[in-house]
Amino acid sequence: MPVDIRLTYDDFCLLPNDGKRYEIIDGELFVTPSLMSLHQRVVTQLTYRLCDFLEQHPLGEAFVSPFDVVFSRYDVVEPDILFISKARSSVLTPKNVQGAPDLVIEVTSESTAGVDRTTKLKLYARYGVEEYWIIDPWKPSAEIYRRAQSSLELSAVIESDGLLTSPLLPGFNLALGLLVKQQG
Repeated sequence: MPVDIRLTYDDFCLLPNDGKRYEIIDGELFVTPSLMSLHQRVVTQLTYRLCDFLEQHPLGEAFVSPFDVVFSRYDVVEPDILFISKARSSVLTPKNVQGAPDLVIEVTSESTAGVDRTTKLKLYARYGVEEYWIIDPWKPSAEIYRRAQSSLELSAVIESDGLLTSPLLPGFNLALGLLVKQQG
């Protein structure tokens, strides 16, 4: 009988807290080194603006990495930013998210772009994420994927002069260019 050597959430909980991001997808470990300043600026600005919007429009909650999203025993990720609507708040536990957030946002880096656009896109589609944004701060651009039956399909590509919007967040709009302006 073959032995299952895939990593699980229990294994994930034993990984070191060393400044790297650890994720398990289909039981395989993905390790990302500490991220660059532009990535961190974009994540910080987007989180700030999203949380400010949600303060005025209490539609749900936004969270920033590190915060575990447990899809299954073999699928645990830490998206850069995630949003959980009030209607789906049951997936939120004191320790982590148990199931699909409504919106997942990944800000790409040189080391994560490939996984963000392939492996994570498939993972988020498989587990029922409604919307997935992939923001590339170096182009700058954003790919917006929205649920279409059982998959996530590319809905829009936003360039630097475009607005980030979502049917999940009625009234929210943010110029992509404001997020990616490089600072000294």
